[in-house]
Amino acid sequence: MSDARAMLDTYPQDRDGFDSDLLAECIDACLDCTQTCTACADACLAEDMVADLRKCIRTDLDCADICGTTGRILSRHTGYDANLTRAVLEACRTACRACGDECSQHASMHEHCRVCAEACRRCERACEALLASMD
Repeated sequence: MSDARAMLDTYPQDRDGFDSDLLAECIDACLDCTQTCTACADACLAEDMVADLRKCIRTDLDCADICGTTGRILSRHTGYDANLTRAVLEACRTACRACGDECSQHASMHEHCRVCAEACRRCERACEALLASMD
């Protein structure tokens, strides 16, 4: 059981109808993607041809920021706002898709980009599943 799931299970009130498994998976995927994208951007900065990776670095950092924010918002339930949650999940899904696409272009040359693309795809799928459960 992840820490996110353990914390969800301790929440003293109803969590507005979210499927606990999907919610915990999405929180975990968002926070994992935050770390992975941050590390990928840093690894890109250490590459010899860093100028060729400018867009990748920017996309990594944008995705990391959005995923981190999404994970934190999903972790809060008091005063829940479905419209805000939906908008944040959609933004996270979009950022993960863009970052996954960008990192995939470099994956054959840079292992860190391959790992990052996979983390982005997992987070994109988790956001999509949670969004679908909200409708």
